Amino acid sequence: MAAQRRACGPPAEEMLRECARDVVAVAEGIREVSARTSSVLFAPALTSSARRRPRTGLAARWALLRTLTNKQGLGGSAIVAPDGVGHLLGAAGEALGRESLAALVAVTSLRLRIAAVLLDHPEFGHDPGMRRLTDAVTADRDPEAVRALRALFKDQGAQRSLSALAPILAELLAIRGLLDEDPLSDETAWALAAGRELTAGPARGLDGSHLCGSDKGEGEGAAQAVELSAQEARSIATEGSFLGFLRNIDVLAGDGRVLVQEVRGPDGVLRYVVQAPGTAPGRPRDDSPQDFTGAWRNLFLTDSPYTRSIQLAIRHHGVPHGADLALVGHGEGAIALLNLAQDDEFCRAYRVTHVVAVGAQADDRRPADPRTWVAGITNRHDIVPALDGPGAPHPNRYRVDYAGPTHEFPGCHLLGVYIDHLETVIPQARADVDRALAPYRGPVERSRAYRLRDRARPPEGYPFLAVPTTSLATSAGPVELPVRYYDSSAAHLCFPVDTDVARSLLPDVAWLVPTRLGRRALAVLSVYEHRCTTIGPYTELGLSVLVDDLWRPHAYDLAADLLRRADLRRTGRYVVSLAVGTEEARAVAEEVWAQPAVRGSADVELQGRELRVHAPELGVSVEGRPGPGARCPEADWVLYGRRGESTVRTLVRAHGRPRIHARPRLRLRLDGAHGPLARYLQILELDAVRPGFVLASPRFVAHRSAGAVLPR
Repeated sequence: MAAQRRACGPPAEEMLRECARDVVAVAEGIREVSARTSSVLFAPALTSSARRRPRTGLAARWALLRTLTNKQGLGGSAIVAPDGVGHLLGAAGEALGRESLAALVAVTSLRLRIAAVLLDHPEFGHDPGMRRLTDAVTADRDPEAVRALRALFKDQGAQRSLSALAPILAELLAIRGLLDEDPLSDETAWALAAGRELTAGPARGLDGSHLCGSDKGEGEGAAQAVELSAQEARSIATEGSFLGFLRNIDVLAGDGRVLVQEVRGPDGVLRYVVQAPGTAPGRPRDDSPQDFTGAWRNLFLTDSPYTRSIQLAIRHHGVPHGADLALVGHGEGAIALLNLAQDDEFCRAYRVTHVVAVGAQADDRRPADPRTWVAGITNRHDIVPALDGPGAPHPNRYRVDYAGPTHEFPGCHLLGVYIDHLETVIPQARADVDRALAPYRGPVERSRAYRLRDRARPPEGYPFLAVPTTSLATSAGPVELPVRYYDSSAAHLCFPVDTDVARSLLPDVAWLVPTRLGRRALAVLSVYEHRCTTIGPYTELGLSVLVDDLWRPHAYDLAADLLRRADLRRTGRYVVSLAVGTEEARAVAEEVWAQPAVRGSADVELQGRELRVHAPELGVSVEGRPGPGARCPEADWVLYGRRGESTVRTLVRAHGRPRIHARPRLRLRLDGAHGPLARYLQILELDAVRPGFVLASPRFVAHRSAGAVLPR
């Protein structure tokens, strides 16, 4: 098959990427034309000419203005004059919803790049961030796509989802600049996307914060020496070698640490090796610079918290000035080290002899010291090194771009996979790099780990999720409690149901009584999309019934509880059945919270005007509009489960912007339904009626405590 594809010409994904590069170059050209036209329009010479010869001068200015603002021309938001009327016209174009021609062309480039990514990695089509982005750029009209993208970049929660979209970071950064309401920032973003040096003005990150410039207070890095665990210390290499350094990085990867080793070379000279891991995916970050923001800054700017933190670690280690230094890194860590090697001041303080980048593109980075030997090793299927594209050849470069047997991302980017390939697939590359690192082949006399910090950013979820934690063992591995939810959406469909039928779903104990709302009980179908949690992303569908106080039930307990703090509430929801998307979530639900749970994946979209849930494995689907809504208090909950002869009480604290929708137009459908959740929904006949009301939280954070066992 591969031979047939080669015979027929370049692969489709490569052709799409080439087209995307051409289209984004066109967009940049349009942007430059807009800038030149705007400069001419507001040039003092033309202004003076218009005053002297109004008939011709004003006509010329009017023609230029129409070219800039007409939707058949360069677009309403293409004004880039630094101040005055031009700046106001640009802001007015944004307010009127007009989009520049450059932005619309750039969206076309993004469409092409996304199509290429999905051809290479169809599994990305299931990622919530990619799905949200694809929906935005495949809108029927380009202006709508641009507006949707602008909203996406403003959305802090969506930025967390976008962190999984490494293959299209370059296009996203370019479009981020074009979609910025402040026209002054467009030129900076385009310079970054084109790989040019900034001559003036600070760059800004996704959140508008300064990325570089004279102000070092914001985003300033830090490094603190930490001890290795006994197991880690046994795993650290005691002899200098290329694979030994990579295995050290693999040991430290994932929690914001770097390693500095002192190696006595064959000539008796003491040399130093800095080893830096890449980004740790799949779990919330603390204040370490080894995160998505750090990767973004490392990719486009030589000054970043990660780079500065490594420099501080070298300083704290006491590396003497003029000492020989080798830098070895993987992924984001390699990019940070390459940025460090480009620093003139750093290279005057230390002699950077070697930089080895694994899983990162090194061709376009020029070290400040021309004697520095730079090696780049990339798997052709690894999408992370493909961000920059191939660079120009250089005589002091060593580059290996091979086609490894591991195709799927992120597997092909893992350092362990690269180590295995260096031993089995490309042993010659390992031998070549070892030969180049010959001055560092000797006994390791000292190893010290440093934890890197980014003091500009508080811990993830601060202050709401800054809570004491403890570890608990489950069948799926250890779990930190409370479970923290950093980015979630939820919709609670509330159905009035027959009280006797609801009672039949509860355990056969006298003290579990459904709460009555008039003559009816209340059943709640809860749908969650948890995009970022301490037990990984997953979806959740749960059916629960409101129940009274377990000891002293009263007729108006529910109304009184709405006035109490969540931890003082006596009523709650008894979880009848739960379907979750991962084994970790199932284990926690059953073993920690005593809630009956099964595995079941679902496609959940809760953030637009329409609510859509499709769970083919469960035979359950929900679709429709929640309708008009109003703000309501935070949706904190008390959940009950049952274990043996005891009841387990779990407290859920949430923080977001919930809304109550009193007249929802939603329908629950049970198509070929099977499993406990669907069976209980059928018993309650919820597919035959619409919910009485819906509580919706398009975005919230939450934490669920460990279950408290009650003697009931």
